[in-house]
Amino acid sequence: MGDVWKALADPTRRKILSLLKKQDMNAGEIAAEFNMTKPSISNHLNILKQADLVDAEKQGQNVVYSLKTSVLEDILGMLSDLTKRGED
Repeated sequence: MGDVWKALADPTRRKILSLLKKQDMNAGEIAAEFNMTKPSISNHLNILKQADLVDAEKQGQNVVYSLKTSVLEDILGMLSDLTKRGED
């Protein structure tokens, strides 16, 4: 769970997740949305993969990234449970 919080703490990674919410994208398409080097974007994508927030699938010469919602749903469920007072 710690990897998830680390991944979500960074605004660049949150923007990547927002982009992937709209559509699957390859690393070049993602990098085109930012003013930073491709290795920097690759590092962000690796952190998101380690946190299990994105899937990466090789398609020909490209790796296509997609949003993986299961971990996010688990986090939202946990946060929702924490906000319920007096319920067990």
